[in-house]
Amino acid sequence: MDLDAYVAAHQHEWNRLRVLVRRRRLSGEDADELLDLYQRVATHLSQIRSGAPDPMVVQMLSGLVADARTKATGVRTASWAGVGQFFAVQLPGMLYRTRAWWLSTLVVNVLLAFAIGIWVDRHPGVQTSFVPADQLQNLVQHEFSGYYSQYAAQDFAAHVWTNNAWIAAVCIATGVLGLPVIYLLWMNTLNVGVMGGIMSAHGRSAEFFGLILPHGMLELTAVFVAAGVGLRLCWTWIEPGPRRRADALAEEVRSSVVVVLGLVLVLLVSGVIEAFVTPSGLPTWARIGIGAAAEVGFLAYVFVIGRRAVLSGQSSDVADIDRAAAAPVAA
Repeated sequence: MDLDAYVAAHQHEWNRLRVLVRRRRLSGEDADELLDLYQRVATHLSQIRSGAPDPMVVQMLSGLVADARTKATGVRTASWAGVGQFFAVQLPGMLYRTRAWWLSTLVVNVLLAFAIGIWVDRHPGVQTSFVPADQLQNLVQHEFSGYYSQYAAQDFAAHVWTNNAWIAAVCIATGVLGLPVIYLLWMNTLNVGVMGGIMSAHGRSAEFFGLILPHGMLELTAVFVAAGVGLRLCWTWIEPGPRRRADALAEEVRSSVVVVLGLVLVLLVSGVIEAFVTPSGLPTWARIGIGAAAEVGFLAYVFVIGRRAVLSGQSSDVADIDRAAAAPVAA
């Protein structure tokens, strides 16, 4: 390719495209011309790259094509309106739509934890199968309560927050597989049940619930929400309904990301409660009351604001412009 001749032949098109890009307003004819020139110049760039890749010409045309693309498609900027849409519509709407899944997960796991706790409480041999007999007294009298105050409150809050946020993210990320979510739920429920049973067997059930409930109500609810949404993804893969399996899964995954982002904030609240309220010198009723208030606030957010968002027909999915094309389905 004779690069000088090629540049001379098409320079007027590049100059015209540059003029259109710099205009603040375009008429209908100008917009059509801009799109036509954008396609032509993109082709010129491709030909020069393959035939005579001069760095200066390639750089100049690359910038021009990028500017033309931005002019044609527009630029979206972040705004407080988008943040408000997320918290007022997308997040509560998705939490409300998936309520059957995470409420069922919550009920099953709480009942299972109580059953495990009663079993451990009534069978001393089971207790020593989890914790050696010579360590039981130290665990009951010191380690369990000391766990909440062994680190500086701010460091402990950060540790708890990141750990629980990671668990929630894993539940949703591996949700389509199903079994990893069930395994995480089982291990979490087993740990709570065994610890509760051991504390109860040694006459410290009040201490156990006094330390678990302030932060545990909101924290465990958030984990159950993540697990329920993850299991819903698994069911979507198994039974996509009238949609193509790939389209159904893509839609649910996009909406589930909304839950992950929301739970990060929910778990931040529970982490702060666990670090600053649970080990504090407040009376037990006050500590549990703070945890109950946070839990009630979350449920009100879901069942009042979320219900309103769903009834108004609002979607928790991304905007149409951000979605991939989906194949039509039969009604």
